[in-house]
Amino acid sequence: MGKCINHPDRETSYICMKHNIYLCEECLECRDPDIYCKFRPSCPIHFITKKGFESSSEIQ
Repeated sequence: MGKCINHPDRETSYICMKHNIYLCEECLECRDPDIYCKFRPSCPIHFITKKGFESSSEIQ
């Protein structure tokens, strides 16, 4: 686990492999959704935030 890049007081397990940053649930958003990312097929951030996905609780 790491600390959110925007909220250093929050521990999180969501990591952007492309940018090597941690994001908390409030900040959870793909930073480059329209640009190629070799990590996308296995990226939980992309799947949680992509259009049409209702709730991050369904992932767990």
